[in-house]
Amino acid sequence: MDYVNIATTVFTPLELGTVGYTEAAAEEKFGKDNIIAYHNSFKPLEWNFDTSHPNDACYIKEIFRKDGHALRCIGIHYVGPNAGEVIQGFAVAVRIGVTKEQLDKTVGIHPTSAEELMELPFKSTEEINLSEGCKGCGF
Repeated sequence: MDYVNIATTVFTPLELGTVGYTEAAAEEKFGKDNIIAYHNSFKPLEWNFDTSHPNDACYIKEIFRKDGHALRCIGIHYVGPNAGEVIQGFAVAVRIGVTKEQLDKTVGIHPTSAEELMELPFKSTEEINLSEGCKGCGF
């Protein structure tokens, strides 16, 4: 049994879903130079008319291991609504070694929170810039 890639969700008011390595654990196991992580915060489209939620209420991080010319996804971490539903689908992708290129070429279902996992714009070493709002929605 591969215990690293067991999808887990914490069902709190703002849910946490996780599968695979954290960035710190991946750097420890594979070396910092072999890991690249991307992240972003966002406000789900379903919350756009609810002003009680800030624009950065939710968060996503993807951890990749360098594998030749490819970046293999070895971890996904998601804080937001329906985390269990979101992470369950991506757990299969992590388990079979999906690449960053494959994720980037996947068209997300709009409007869903899961689409935020496609083409994460910021490396974990970069600050998140929400000044442009949602990438595709104009919000």
